Amino acid sequence: MTEAAAPAGDTPPFRYTAALADEIERRWQDTWAREGTFHAPNPTGPLADPDHPRAGAEKLYVLDMFPYPSGAGLHVGHPLGYIGTDCYARYQRMSGRNVLHAMGFDAFGLPAEQYAVQTGTHPRTTTVANIERYKAQLRRLGLAHDERRSVATIDTDFYRWTQWVFLQIFNSWYDPDARKARPVAELVAAFAAGDRPTPDGRAWAELTDAEQRRIVDDHRLAYVSQAPVNWCPGLGTVLANEEVTADGRSDRGNFPVFKRNLKQWMMRITAYGDRLLDDLDALDWPESIKLQQRNWIGRSTGAHIDFTAGTTDSGEARIRVFTTRPDTLFGATYLVLAPEHELVDALTPTTWPAGTRDAWTGGHAGPREAVEAYRKAAAAKTDVERQADTREKTGVFVGAYATHPVTGGQLPIFIADYVLAGYGTGAIMAVPAQDERDWDFAEVFELPIVRTVQPADGFDGKAYTGDGPAINSAAPERGLDLNGMGVADAKSAIIAWLEANGHGVGAVTWRLRDWLFSRQRYWGEPFPIVYDSTGAAIPLPESMLPVELPEVDDFSPKTFDPDDADSNPETPLSRRRDWVEVELDLGDGPQRYTRETNVMPQWAGSCWYELRYLDPTNPDRFVDAENERYWMGPRAEGDCGGTDLYVGGAEHAVLHLLYARFWHKVLYDLGHVSSFEPFRRLFNQGMIQAFAFTDPRGVYVPAEEVVEVDGRWWHGEQEVTREYGKMGKSLRNVVTPDDMCAAYGADTFRVYEMSMGPLEVSRPWETRAVVGSYRFLQRVWRAVVDEQTGTLRVTDAPADETTRRLLHRIVDGVRTDMEGIRFNTAIAKLIELTNAVTRLEQTPREVAEPLVLMLAPFAPHVAEELWRMLGHDTSLAYADFPTADPALLVAETLTYPVQVNGKVRGRVEVPADAAQEAVRAAALEAVASALAGKEPRKVIVVPGRLVSVVA
Repeated sequence: MTEAAAPAGDTPPFRYTAALADEIERRWQDTWAREGTFHAPNPTGPLADPDHPRAGAEKLYVLDMFPYPSGAGLHVGHPLGYIGTDCYARYQRMSGRNVLHAMGFDAFGLPAEQYAVQTGTHPRTTTVANIERYKAQLRRLGLAHDERRSVATIDTDFYRWTQWVFLQIFNSWYDPDARKARPVAELVAAFAAGDRPTPDGRAWAELTDAEQRRIVDDHRLAYVSQAPVNWCPGLGTVLANEEVTADGRSDRGNFPVFKRNLKQWMMRITAYGDRLLDDLDALDWPESIKLQQRNWIGRSTGAHIDFTAGTTDSGEARIRVFTTRPDTLFGATYLVLAPEHELVDALTPTTWPAGTRDAWTGGHAGPREAVEAYRKAAAAKTDVERQADTREKTGVFVGAYATHPVTGGQLPIFIADYVLAGYGTGAIMAVPAQDERDWDFAEVFELPIVRTVQPADGFDGKAYTGDGPAINSAAPERGLDLNGMGVADAKSAIIAWLEANGHGVGAVTWRLRDWLFSRQRYWGEPFPIVYDSTGAAIPLPESMLPVELPEVDDFSPKTFDPDDADSNPETPLSRRRDWVEVELDLGDGPQRYTRETNVMPQWAGSCWYELRYLDPTNPDRFVDAENERYWMGPRAEGDCGGTDLYVGGAEHAVLHLLYARFWHKVLYDLGHVSSFEPFRRLFNQGMIQAFAFTDPRGVYVPAEEVVEVDGRWWHGEQEVTREYGKMGKSLRNVVTPDDMCAAYGADTFRVYEMSMGPLEVSRPWETRAVVGSYRFLQRVWRAVVDEQTGTLRVTDAPADETTRRLLHRIVDGVRTDMEGIRFNTAIAKLIELTNAVTRLEQTPREVAEPLVLMLAPFAPHVAEELWRMLGHDTSLAYADFPTADPALLVAETLTYPVQVNGKVRGRVEVPADAAQEAVRAAALEAVASALAGKEPRKVIVVPGRLVSVVA
């Protein structure tokens, strides 16, 4: 039985118990809410407050990655980061800063919609109920949020501005010369003035409206594209590349993902590749997260090379490939296109050309049958399956050849599923001598292999992927000879030749693909887009925002018709024809339009929510410029700006952080924000993990019912097996903060989570260990309050010198730890101080008050109560955090270990300012017996550390 559950009769009347903690905590939570204790004043607008104790003070913006409110509520792992940011924000507020700390909810998403499909319950009903539960749980933990600033992405007055941001992106283009986004209106003006040539050279005025629109749409940062996408039948929607796991399944739900051609909204995030990569250097982020971003962005330098492949109905066919090794061009012996490549149909003839090898045909009578059959097989595989190095290479000849740009030779064109349409150009030049996958393919299909790089001495393998001088790489009749050149020189020479002869250009490409921004679902932000009678996408004016989600009777998306290759999924919104088909006056009189029936992905709201916290009640702007500049503006020339501390899980290293950075940079380019990065400093908290137990059948049993006996675990009479990992309902090992608050109080739970180890390190949950934090708070309580009478056991008499020096050493250490977000070591120091004062008959006020103030970030409720009992009539939230006296940090004495021939034989305490000779003499006296009358050969004094004697 824990002390929290001890019988009432055994408890002193004024002892700190779970029941007393509960009463104190709820009372102070009510007081903070009633008095608006944690309201942070803005410089301007309705949230400005010139009388606030921190008005005009140095600001600090602390941000949590806001949660998705699931129906399961919080378990003890979820609030780890929230408690950490709360401790940090409370400390900084007490250190004199104006701290903004708010909490909102990322409330659109698939779980609520999946539940709606299953039960018919509207996603809003479920989500709002979940939000209220989360708010109650977070409030119970005493988190010091400014509740006026809370937002939820499902609120129409929030997603109105999400739609507005989308329109800013839609109405912008990326100017590569200026390296920034500019309004589309400026692009149109440049075309109209003749400052920018049209693609075919005609004057802008000579183009039809439709032709002008197509040119502009090709430049927009948000655009519609018919492209291969990641289709997830299990979720009934497409997914962005970042939402597909390494094994080709959906990140949410673990469903298989396939390729399918669909017309989708895209965002041109690749235009920002250089800036997204280069600006990582300006961020105070963990290097591991920066590395993940760099790898995902994946900048590669090389060349685009064009191979002609005869003529099609639309003119000469050119297959463009990208390669990072253009110096190996002479070794290209065939081309491979992705099965979905746009040129495949145009290149495929009705009959096999003369001399086609049987190995190339796949056993089909004609190339079109072969291509159709291979495409169908490829469509049934995930991207991961298609690119697995271990599987045998498959493919089929399309029946056409391309001309080698240097040698003039004819290269057979294949389709193969190991080439993906969504990566690079969807086509590769195959150089089997320098690429293992190409070598494997060449062996299967009996294709030539030509080495163009001299292998290292002793190499006897197949494909050689190392560096070396170029060989077999000369075409003197074309003025090109790479033989003998190293890789760098050969690259430069071939790129120069390609550009001079019109066969290619030097290029930079990205692993990063444009962001697929459509979802075929219901529960998301509607697009502020309509289509006119020609099918052109028309942006709605700001005055028509928000476009609200209509009510629907059926939340189920309908997937493709498997027997109809041209079928499209049916979205829930498309069935509301009275909403889809609308008459609007967009400046040319009333006309009929059709609304976009896809919705935005869940990521949309999380791309900018940190900006809305700054000015959540503003009806005229998504954020006031002065408020944005105050909270997120650059501190100095060259500073990136952004939130001062962003805390969340490392699992968001790519998805959320990359998308949010992209949106923020567009807003910066357009002059809407003053910072060019949204999150200046990032901190990743660890995970709280837990033990789970399975019986002999492999079935999980309730973890709280398991008992350990002699290193073995038992559930009743049955021995069970222990495993370690995540906490979850299916594992039957969930512990909720509600349970902990009921058993010990929220302050104990907070102290335990912050003391378990460094915040950034994952750690195991151990319910039995919570009592240690509970007892610590009881000792703090006893240091101030007499448990029998309820009166103070605090004296105004000065502390003794030893206690005073300990106090100031602890104050100095706690301050250092708080600045460094080392909460576990700060708590350890507070425990040391508490243990010292509980041994005193009475606690000096000069120690009690600093102790309570230092405890406040971790255990704010009991600290407030003790502060009030110590005679203060205002909250300690804005009290000054203790500061150490430098004079008291200087030690009066030092203790030196004394070694004799490398072993410690004694210790000596001397004045801290003692001269080396005095230290030497005292040390020799301390180890005289060990020396046994021998004269030391050498005595070395290391100041402040040790004395070494060589006998």
